[in-house]
Amino acid sequence: MPALPVEMVTLELQPVERMDEFVGTIKSRRTTTIQPQAEGFLLKILVTPGQRVSPGTPMFEIDSTTLQAAVAGLESVRAAREADADFAKQQAERAKSLLSVGAGSKQEYEQAIAHQKATEATLKAIDEQIRQQRAEVAYYRVTSPTEGSVGDIPVRIGDRVTRQTPLTTVEASSGLEVYVSVPVHSAPNLKVGLPIRLVTDTGELLATTRAAFVSPSVDDTTQTVLVKAPIESRGGTFRADQFVRARIVFSLTEGLTIPVVAVNRVNGQYFVFVAEGGDKGMVARQRSVTLGPVMGNSYLVVAGLKAGEKLIVSGIQKIGDGAPVQPAAPGPPKSGEGGPKPGDPAAKPGAGGK
Repeated sequence: MPALPVEMVTLELQPVERMDEFVGTIKSRRTTTIQPQAEGFLLKILVTPGQRVSPGTPMFEIDSTTLQAAVAGLESVRAAREADADFAKQQAERAKSLLSVGAGSKQEYEQAIAHQKATEATLKAIDEQIRQQRAEVAYYRVTSPTEGSVGDIPVRIGDRVTRQTPLTTVEASSGLEVYVSVPVHSAPNLKVGLPIRLVTDTGELLATTRAAFVSPSVDDTTQTVLVKAPIESRGGTFRADQFVRARIVFSLTEGLTIPVVAVNRVNGQYFVFVAEGGDKGMVARQRSVTLGPVMGNSYLVVAGLKAGEKLIVSGIQKIGDGAPVQPAAPGPPKSGEGGPKPGDPAAKPGAGGK
């Protein structure tokens, strides 16, 4: 039978990345859980989920009526204690004057001084109590401690909240990390600095980073090793607690790759056709191969082929083992290609013979 024209490529060693794909989780390094420092009924919710806040932005208000009444009572008591302190001071000054002219005793003067100090100490204690109570009143107005986006708000107006009640979270998108749990059998290949690529479901590259932390211990529940890497959120591409596809590049070595279209799969086994020289020309020989993961439009060859062999990449459905083949002729030139170029003899007027 006549030789069938097919396209062939000569296999060559080239740099090949050995990598595996895992599921990663985006975590925020700057997630702040907002909890109140006071207890009571929630009166106002001043923010909405997703709202951008800055440090000091009011977020919640808790009923502080009882505490404010206590502060008002202390302030009235302070007024009385302040009057007592002023009177004791006047009495001490009067006792000092009488003692200086011999009309009073030293004992009376000392008693007046002691009474003055006692009233001043009482007034100072009242001031400290008022200052403390006012500080606690400020806790009934919850403000943002940092800059970021408000998360979900699980509480409602009228709910009774305590110091352990989570009101919401504030997440800063500038400090994100990707957490990748790598099975323990791949742990010996892990090290800080390995490239990590985050891709979409279709394989489109989203971000490239490097491993910054490799856990020294294994999670006893999942038997995985935790790997962390910082990432940048550009235009809201990533959000906290988002799942992503993470490809870790373990090494860069030389290897062979073959086009996907050159491979046949029969009963779970992969086969290719290789052009070999024969007595009457080139013939196609079917070869069983062991393939690795798909990289773009090519398979990584694990075993079955070697550099220098000629792989048939077209017409494999029309040939069989031992069929004569020949390299296909190049196709017709495209528009603007294949004609005489400026400077060639054929491009000059009158060139091409006599």
